[in-house]
Amino acid sequence: MSEHPEVGAPDEPLELRMTRVLPASPERAFDAYTDAEQQKIWFGILDEDPGIVEIEVDLRVGGSQTAVWGPSPDQLFREVQTFLVVDRPHRLVTESTGSSPDGMTMTTTIEVTFEADGDSTLMTVVQRGFPVPDVRDFFAAEVWVGAFARIEAYLRREGGAA
Repeated sequence: MSEHPEVGAPDEPLELRMTRVLPASPERAFDAYTDAEQQKIWFGILDEDPGIVEIEVDLRVGGSQTAVWGPSPDQLFREVQTFLVVDRPHRLVTESTGSSPDGMTMTTTIEVTFEADGDSTLMTVVQRGFPVPDVRDFFAAEVWVGAFARIEAYLRREGGAA
């Protein structure tokens, strides 16, 4: 499998690190990950009924990305990421605050790097600051695996290497 989750030692801050080789150049992978119009497509690319997906991006240091998604208006997730580092097409660092339909909120720091790997890109995600191991483990097993799969499907459909 191309996802490689790693977790820190018990005395380290709760973090995860995952990688995925994507079928595109670093520029193309970075843009697919950060461009609102492309995100709106890949967010729902693997769903029979993608539901609600609303995304706005101001891609600059101090800018933010707001994403709202879910199956129905009463079951929406919301995430606001503030851009701390924007180094296209190599690195992106954000402070992310997310909330689920049940009202749970969480703030973490996410660092994403894009490294050329032949005609592909090694995308690495390091997310820090999880409140408990179970939440970190859910993000490692479900959230990032799903995001990687959606981005890869989108890039393959769009002929990613360009």
